Amino acid sequence: MRALCETLGDHHYEVEGYSAAGSALAALRERRFDLLLTDLMMPEMDGITLLQAAHQIDPDLVAIIMTGEGTIISAVDAMKSGALDYILKPFKLSVVLPVLERALGIRDLRIKNAILEAREREHMLELEAALKDLEAFSYSVSHDLHAPVRIAGSYLTMLSEDFSEQLPAEASRFLNVAQRSIDHMRQLVDDLLRLARLGRQPLAKRRVNMEALVQEVLAELLATAPEREIAIETDELPACVGDVGLLRQVYFNLLSNALKFTRDRQAPLIQIGARPEDGQSVYFVRDNGAGFDMRYEAKLFAAFQRLHSSAEFEGSGIGLSITHKIIERHGGRIWGEGEPDRGATFYFTLPAAT
Repeated sequence: MRALCETLGDHHYEVEGYSAAGSALAALRERRFDLLLTDLMMPEMDGITLLQAAHQIDPDLVAIIMTGEGTIISAVDAMKSGALDYILKPFKLSVVLPVLERALGIRDLRIKNAILEAREREHMLELEAALKDLEAFSYSVSHDLHAPVRIAGSYLTMLSEDFSEQLPAEASRFLNVAQRSIDHMRQLVDDLLRLARLGRQPLAKRRVNMEALVQEVLAELLATAPEREIAIETDELPACVGDVGLLRQVYFNLLSNALKFTRDRQAPLIQIGARPEDGQSVYFVRDNGAGFDMRYEAKLFAAFQRLHSSAEFEGSGIGLSITHKIIERHGGRIWGEGEPDRGATFYFTLPAAT
């Protein structure tokens, strides 16, 4: 023990040696060490027991076991108990030094990783708190806006219904513009409330029959435009696991967009399908409508971002944001592909039902 301490001291290690395990543990409680180098077989306490006791005092301590040829199996058991490496006796300095350097290097990496993980957890908690504050703020603002918008809309409706004959043509035109703006504002507020609720609403997951869900949404949407002739192709849609109410909203948003952006087509076509992929199902909604430029793909799912003017196509610019958040909460992902005037396809993934 004294020879090893002196030799390692000559190689710039600060070493303290103990011939009794109890003395070593007492020293560990008083000051901090980086590495424990211990015999496997000792009087008073064996190396494995010493190692376990030392790790209770300092979990960051790295340990190396010294053992003879006949006890290699015990050395492996020591490594299973937390030793980083072992050295066979009799040993050479050329063998010991690289093992010590490697062990101390691993210790430094572990400490740095622990610091990074702690910072990451701290940042995640800060981010979660900020998101909750943002959701609460947006919910509060949307809720507070709802009443005045509804009241303003009601008064405009009464003004239009009760005094339209008394208003000049120009005043009636102004009234219609104001009414459309109020309707747009009401839609924005409703969409903001829906988006804010998504972060607060718990998921009620169960097995979802996606084919029945899509047919239900299609029937509702097509009933609002009975005069339109639209070709709709639906492939087999596998069941998934999710919140049926929120997934209904996903298809409602995607299919209403497909209907909206194909209304200027002579032969509008909407295709609905799915394919398996890595234990999940990839669902898609494809249309041959107005499409979009892939250069602006990053804006697709951002709130209030529109790739077409409101004069061309109505909407609040929140629908795809809501869709993105729903799929994200289900642990899936969503993306879009398109080409101007050549249509668009939206894909999303969900866990397959087993």
